[in-house]
Amino acid sequence: MEFVLAIVILLLDQGTKIWAERALSRQPLVLIPGALELTYLENRGAVWGLMQGWRIVFLVATFVFLCILVWFYAKKRKDMTVLTRVILSLLFAGAIGNLIDRVFLGYVRDMIYFSLINFPVFNVADSAITIAAALLVIETFFVKGKTTTFDLMESCFPKKEKKTEP
Repeated sequence: MEFVLAIVILLLDQGTKIWAERALSRQPLVLIPGALELTYLENRGAVWGLMQGWRIVFLVATFVFLCILVWFYAKKRKDMTVLTRVILSLLFAGAIGNLIDRVFLGYVRDMIYFSLINFPVFNVADSAITIAAALLVIETFFVKGKTTTFDLMESCFPKKEKKTEP
């Protein structure tokens, strides 16, 4: 299930980016006047356009993040809830979606703009990562009686017992 979800999100991300580059590069498409529009933007930075030109840092950081996700998934898959698998799928697909852009283009293609609040332009991959973060918060505070994603992560790094002197 998690592989299908990740592939669907990745295909949706790359498909919307290709479409946006072709259809929106000359003029934005206003969906809800004064609130929501689709516009094409090339982001060479991180979230909200911060750290412009740090491509190598983003590539390395994303690679390390993906390695950690794969390691965690391989180590704890049998103990994961469906929600944890969904969270990891969203994170993985979002990171891969933006990594593809950075590797092959040198920038990330963004297209969704909430003009009502002047929110930075973002894409499907960014949305997947944001939804995963929101699900982590919901899981942490509202899921009771089940092993959470953070519980599984913590179990990967057992605490060392402190030695007490007699």
